[in-house]
Amino acid sequence: MCLAAPGRVIAIAGNEATVDYGGVRTSARLDALGEPVAVGDYVLVHTGFAIRRLSPEDGEETLRLFDELLASLQEVARPPRAGDVGEGR
Repeated sequence: MCLAAPGRVIAIAGNEATVDYGGVRTSARLDALGEPVAVGDYVLVHTGFAIRRLSPEDGEETLRLFDELLASLQEVARPPRAGDVGEGR
Protein backbone atom coordinates (compact mmCIF):
# COMPACT_ATOMS: atom_id res chain seq x y z
CA MET A 1 0.00 0.00 0.00
CA CYS A 2 1.19 3.50 -0.73
CA LEU A 3 -0.04 6.94 0.20
CA ALA A 4 0.19 9.59 -2.49
CA ALA A 5 -0.39 13.30 -2.06
CA PRO A 6 -1.74 15.26 -4.98
CA GLY A 7 0.69 17.49 -6.84
CA ARG A 8 -0.40 20.32 -9.14
CA VAL A 9 0.61 20.08 -12.80
CA ILE A 10 2.41 23.28 -13.74
CA ALA A 11 3.78 22.31 -17.18
CA ILE A 12 3.43 19.57 -19.76
CA ALA A 13 5.91 18.63 -22.47
CA GLY A 14 4.92 15.60 -24.53
CA ASN A 15 4.20 12.75 -22.12
CA GLU A 16 5.96 14.36 -19.15
CA ALA A 17 4.52 16.79 -16.62
CA THR A 18 6.22 19.05 -14.14
CA VAL A 19 4.39 18.60 -10.84
CA ASP A 20 4.53 21.02 -7.90
CA TYR A 21 4.19 19.80 -4.31
CA GLY A 22 4.03 23.08 -2.41
CA GLY A 23 7.30 24.39 -3.86
CA VAL A 24 9.01 21.05 -4.45
CA ARG A 25 8.92 20.23 -8.14
CA THR A 26 9.37 16.90 -9.83
CA SER A 27 8.65 15.35 -13.19
CA ALA A 28 6.12 12.61 -13.81
CA ARG A 29 5.44 10.49 -16.86
CA LEU A 30 1.87 10.59 -18.14
CA ASP A 31 2.02 7.32 -20.13
CA ALA A 32 0.05 5.30 -17.55
CA LEU A 33 -3.00 7.57 -17.57
CA GLY A 34 -5.91 6.80 -19.84
CA GLU A 35 -7.17 10.37 -19.85
CA PRO A 36 -5.74 13.78 -20.75
CA VAL A 37 -4.09 15.97 -18.14
CA ALA A 38 -4.03 19.76 -18.27
CA VAL A 39 -1.99 22.40 -16.48
CA GLY A 40 -3.81 23.10 -13.21
CA ASP A 41 -4.98 19.51 -12.74
CA TYR A 42 -3.64 17.50 -9.83
CA VAL A 43 -2.07 14.06 -10.21
CA LEU A 44 -1.08 11.23 -7.91
CA VAL A 45 2.43 10.02 -8.74
CA HIS A 46 3.96 6.64 -7.98
CA THR A 47 7.56 5.79 -8.95
CA GLY A 48 7.67 8.67 -11.42
CA PHE A 49 4.39 7.88 -13.20
CA ALA A 50 1.14 9.78 -12.78
CA ILE A 51 -1.36 7.07 -11.83
CA ARG A 52 -4.48 9.20 -11.38
CA ARG A 53 -5.72 12.62 -12.43
CA LEU A 54 -7.69 14.79 -10.03
CA SER A 55 -9.62 17.92 -10.88
CA PRO A 56 -8.27 21.11 -9.31
CA GLU A 57 -11.24 21.05 -6.90
CA ASP A 58 -10.62 17.44 -5.83
CA GLY A 59 -6.87 18.01 -5.47
CA GLU A 60 -7.33 21.10 -3.32
CA GLU A 61 -9.98 19.38 -1.17
CA THR A 62 -7.65 16.41 -0.61
CA LEU A 63 -4.82 18.71 0.45
CA ARG A 64 -7.19 20.56 2.80
CA LEU A 65 -8.17 17.24 4.39
CA PHE A 66 -4.47 16.30 4.78
CA ASP A 67 -3.87 19.64 6.56
CA GLU A 68 -6.86 18.99 8.82
CA LEU A 69 -5.57 15.50 9.65
CA LEU A 70 -2.09 16.85 10.42
CA ALA A 71 -3.50 19.53 12.73
CA SER A 72 -5.57 16.89 14.53
CA LEU A 73 -2.55 14.61 14.97
CA GLN A 74 -0.44 17.48 16.26
CA GLU A 75 -3.12 18.33 18.83
CA VAL A 76 -3.27 14.72 20.04
CA ALA A 77 0.54 14.57 20.29
CA ARG A 78 0.79 17.90 22.15
CA PRO A 79 2.29 17.31 25.58
CA PRO A 80 0.14 18.38 28.53
CA ARG A 81 0.69 21.91 29.78
CA ALA A 82 0.41 23.15 33.33
CA GLY A 83 -3.24 23.83 34.07
CA ASP A 84 -4.65 21.36 31.51
CA VAL A 85 -7.57 19.48 33.03
CA GLY A 86 -9.77 16.64 31.89
CA GLU A 87 -9.34 14.02 29.20
CA GLY A 88 -6.16 12.73 30.81
CA ARG A 89 -4.35 16.06 30.68
